[in-house]
Amino acid sequence: MKADGANAVQILLLVGGITLVPALLFTVTGFSRILIVLGFIRSGLGTPTAPPNQVLVGIALFLTLFVMQPTLNEMKKVAWDPLQKGRITQVEALDRAQAPLREFMFRQTRTKDIALFASLAKLDRPRTRADIPTHVLIPAFVISELKTAFQIGFLIFLPFLVIDLVVSATLMSMGMIMLPPVFISLPFKILLFVLVDGWNLITQSLVQSFH
Repeated sequence: MKADGANAVQILLLVGGITLVPALLFTVTGFSRILIVLGFIRSGLGTPTAPPNQVLVGIALFLTLFVMQPTLNEMKKVAWDPLQKGRITQVEALDRAQAPLREFMFRQTRTKDIALFASLAKLDRPRTRADIPTHVLIPAFVISELKTAFQIGFLIFLPFLVIDLVVSATLMSMGMIMLPPVFISLPFKILLFVLVDGWNLITQSLVQSFH
Protein backbone atom coordinates (compact mmCIF):
# COMPACT_ATOMS: atom_id res chain seq x y z
CA MET A 1 0.00 0.00 0.00
CA LYS A 2 2.84 2.37 0.81
CA ALA A 3 4.47 1.65 -2.55
CA ASP A 4 1.17 2.31 -4.34
CA GLY A 5 0.82 5.58 -2.45
CA ALA A 6 4.34 6.64 -3.35
CA ASN A 7 3.73 5.80 -7.02
CA ALA A 8 0.51 7.78 -6.98
CA VAL A 9 2.32 10.80 -5.58
CA GLN A 10 5.02 10.51 -8.24
CA ILE A 11 2.40 10.29 -11.00
CA LEU A 12 0.59 13.31 -9.58
CA LEU A 13 3.82 15.31 -9.45
CA LEU A 14 4.67 14.24 -12.99
CA VAL A 15 1.29 15.32 -14.36
CA GLY A 16 1.53 18.63 -12.51
CA GLY A 17 5.08 19.15 -13.75
CA ILE A 18 4.04 18.60 -17.37
CA THR A 19 1.74 21.63 -17.18
CA LEU A 20 4.74 23.75 -16.15
CA VAL A 21 6.98 22.56 -19.00
CA PRO A 22 6.17 25.47 -21.39
CA ALA A 23 6.85 28.07 -18.70
CA LEU A 24 10.07 26.35 -17.64
CA LEU A 25 11.16 26.02 -21.26
CA PHE A 26 10.94 29.77 -21.75
CA THR A 27 12.35 30.86 -18.39
CA VAL A 28 15.15 28.48 -17.33
CA THR A 29 16.62 27.31 -20.66
CA GLY A 30 18.11 28.92 -23.75
CA PHE A 31 14.89 28.46 -25.72
CA SER A 32 13.93 32.14 -25.66
CA ARG A 33 17.31 33.32 -26.94
CA ILE A 34 17.33 30.79 -29.78
CA LEU A 35 13.75 31.46 -30.86
CA ILE A 36 14.17 35.24 -30.83
CA VAL A 37 17.35 35.05 -32.91
CA LEU A 38 15.64 32.79 -35.44
CA GLY A 39 12.81 35.33 -35.61
CA PHE A 40 15.33 38.09 -36.31
CA ILE A 41 16.75 36.06 -39.19
CA ARG A 42 13.32 35.73 -40.75
CA SER A 43 12.61 39.44 -40.29
CA GLY A 44 16.01 40.39 -41.70
CA LEU A 45 15.46 38.28 -44.77
CA GLY A 46 12.05 39.90 -45.26
CA THR A 47 10.19 36.59 -45.48
CA PRO A 48 7.49 36.82 -42.78
CA THR A 49 6.10 33.32 -43.45
CA ALA A 50 9.22 31.39 -44.40
CA PRO A 51 10.27 29.48 -42.40
CA PRO A 52 6.84 29.18 -40.75
CA ASN A 53 6.44 29.51 -36.99
CA GLN A 54 6.13 25.76 -36.49
CA VAL A 55 9.51 25.18 -38.13
CA LEU A 56 11.21 27.90 -36.08
CA VAL A 57 9.78 26.54 -32.83
CA GLY A 58 10.87 23.01 -33.78
CA ILE A 59 14.41 24.15 -34.59
CA ALA A 60 14.56 26.18 -31.36
CA LEU A 61 13.32 23.23 -29.31
CA PHE A 62 15.91 20.76 -30.56
CA LEU A 63 18.73 23.30 -30.41
CA THR A 64 17.70 23.95 -26.81
CA LEU A 65 17.86 20.24 -26.03
CA PHE A 66 21.30 20.12 -27.64
CA VAL A 67 22.56 23.10 -25.62
CA MET A 68 20.99 21.89 -22.38
CA GLN A 69 22.14 18.27 -22.73
CA PRO A 70 25.11 18.52 -20.30
CA THR A 71 22.89 20.21 -17.72
CA LEU A 72 20.09 17.67 -18.18
CA ASN A 73 22.54 14.79 -17.88
CA GLU A 74 23.89 16.22 -14.63
CA MET A 75 20.34 16.69 -13.28
CA LYS A 76 19.55 13.08 -14.14
CA LYS A 77 22.72 11.86 -12.46
CA VAL A 78 22.36 13.76 -9.18
CA ALA A 79 18.57 13.79 -8.79
CA TRP A 80 16.54 11.45 -10.99
CA ASP A 81 18.67 8.30 -10.75
CA PRO A 82 18.94 8.39 -6.91
CA LEU A 83 15.20 9.07 -6.70
CA GLN A 84 14.38 6.05 -8.88
CA LYS A 85 16.59 3.88 -6.69
CA GLY A 86 14.80 5.13 -3.56
CA ARG A 87 17.89 6.71 -2.05
CA ILE A 88 16.39 10.18 -1.73
CA THR A 89 12.95 11.72 -1.41
CA GLN A 90 11.13 13.88 -3.96
CA VAL A 91 12.02 17.03 -2.02
CA GLU A 92 15.70 16.11 -1.93
CA ALA A 93 15.61 15.28 -5.64
CA LEU A 94 14.11 18.69 -6.40
CA ASP A 95 16.81 20.43 -4.38
CA ARG A 96 19.56 18.46 -6.09
CA ALA A 97 18.11 19.09 -9.56
CA GLN A 98 18.24 22.84 -9.00
CA ALA A 99 22.02 22.92 -8.63
CA PRO A 100 23.02 22.12 -12.26
CA LEU A 101 20.22 24.31 -13.60
CA ARG A 102 21.23 27.23 -11.39
CA GLU A 103 24.85 26.80 -12.51
CA PHE A 104 23.74 27.05 -16.15
CA MET A 105 21.67 30.15 -15.46
CA PHE A 106 24.45 31.83 -13.51
CA ARG A 107 26.83 31.36 -16.46
CA GLN A 108 24.39 33.13 -18.80
CA THR A 109 23.21 35.87 -16.42
CA ARG A 110 24.86 39.26 -16.06
CA THR A 111 25.86 40.37 -12.59
CA LYS A 112 24.07 43.66 -13.21
CA ASP A 113 20.76 41.88 -13.78
CA ILE A 114 21.17 39.74 -10.67
CA ALA A 115 21.94 42.88 -8.65
CA LEU A 116 18.81 44.54 -10.03
CA PHE A 117 16.44 41.80 -8.90
CA ALA A 118 18.28 41.30 -5.61
CA SER A 119 17.71 44.98 -4.96
CA LEU A 120 14.04 44.77 -5.98
CA ALA A 121 13.62 41.79 -3.66
CA LYS A 122 15.28 43.79 -0.87
CA LEU A 123 17.87 41.11 -0.20
CA ASP A 124 20.94 41.70 1.89
CA ARG A 125 24.08 42.06 -0.21
CA PRO A 126 24.77 38.47 -1.37
CA ARG A 127 28.33 37.24 -1.00
CA THR A 128 28.09 33.94 -2.87
CA ARG A 129 25.84 32.39 -5.50
CA ALA A 130 24.20 30.31 -2.80
CA ASP A 131 22.84 33.54 -1.31
CA ILE A 132 20.85 34.23 -4.51
CA PRO A 133 17.39 32.61 -4.31
CA THR A 134 16.10 30.87 -7.42
CA HIS A 135 13.11 33.22 -7.63
CA VAL A 136 15.60 36.09 -7.99
CA LEU A 137 17.88 34.26 -10.41
CA ILE A 138 15.18 33.27 -12.90
CA PRO A 139 13.93 36.78 -13.87
CA ALA A 140 17.54 38.01 -13.99
CA PHE A 141 18.36 35.14 -16.33
CA VAL A 142 15.34 35.94 -18.53
CA ILE A 143 16.23 39.59 -19.11
CA SER A 144 19.88 38.64 -19.70
CA GLU A 145 18.71 36.20 -22.36
CA LEU A 146 16.57 38.88 -23.97
CA LYS A 147 19.47 41.32 -24.08
CA THR A 148 21.82 38.72 -25.56
CA ALA A 149 19.22 37.73 -28.16
CA PHE A 150 18.71 41.34 -29.25
CA GLN A 151 22.48 41.90 -29.47
CA ILE A 152 22.81 38.89 -31.78
CA GLY A 153 19.75 40.04 -33.71
CA PHE A 154 21.32 43.47 -34.27
CA LEU A 155 24.43 41.89 -35.78
CA ILE A 156 22.24 39.71 -37.99
CA PHE A 157 20.28 42.70 -39.27
CA LEU A 158 23.36 44.70 -40.35
CA PRO A 159 24.24 42.88 -43.61
CA PHE A 160 20.59 42.77 -44.63
CA LEU A 161 20.25 46.48 -43.89
CA VAL A 162 23.28 47.23 -46.08
CA ILE A 163 21.70 45.34 -48.98
CA ASP A 164 18.42 47.23 -48.54
CA LEU A 165 20.26 50.59 -48.51
CA VAL A 166 22.32 49.76 -51.59
CA VAL A 167 19.30 48.59 -53.56
CA SER A 168 17.21 51.57 -52.48
CA ALA A 169 19.97 54.05 -53.40
CA THR A 170 20.50 52.35 -56.76
CA LEU A 171 16.81 52.48 -57.63
CA MET A 172 16.57 56.14 -56.66
CA SER A 173 19.63 57.02 -58.77
CA MET A 174 17.98 55.27 -61.73
CA GLY A 175 14.75 57.16 -61.17
CA MET A 176 12.79 53.99 -60.41
CA ILE A 177 11.04 55.46 -57.38
CA MET A 178 7.77 53.62 -57.90
CA LEU A 179 9.41 50.19 -57.74
CA PRO A 180 9.44 48.85 -54.13
CA PRO A 181 13.08 48.15 -53.15
CA VAL A 182 12.04 45.00 -51.30
CA PHE A 183 11.17 43.30 -54.60
CA ILE A 184 14.77 43.68 -55.71
CA SER A 185 16.59 43.27 -52.40
CA LEU A 186 14.77 40.11 -51.29
CA PRO A 187 16.40 37.77 -53.85
CA PHE A 188 19.82 39.26 -53.11
CA LYS A 189 19.37 38.77 -49.35
CA ILE A 190 18.30 35.16 -49.82
CA LEU A 191 21.20 34.56 -52.22
CA LEU A 192 23.68 36.07 -49.76
CA PHE A 193 22.29 34.00 -46.91
CA VAL A 194 22.58 30.80 -48.95
CA LEU A 195 26.07 31.57 -50.28
CA VAL A 196 27.54 32.17 -46.81
CA ASP A 197 25.73 29.07 -45.46
CA GLY A 198 23.75 31.25 -43.08
CA TRP A 199 21.96 28.50 -41.17
CA ASN A 200 25.26 26.81 -40.40
CA LEU A 201 26.83 30.06 -39.17
CA ILE A 202 23.80 31.05 -37.10
CA THR A 203 23.53 27.64 -35.48
CA GLN A 204 27.24 27.59 -34.66
CA SER A 205 27.10 31.10 -33.21
CA LEU A 206 24.02 30.32 -31.13
CA VAL A 207 25.47 27.16 -29.62
CA GLN A 208 28.82 28.81 -28.90
CA SER A 209 27.08 31.78 -27.27
CA PHE A 210 26.08 29.48 -24.39
CA HIS A 211 29.66 28.39 -23.65
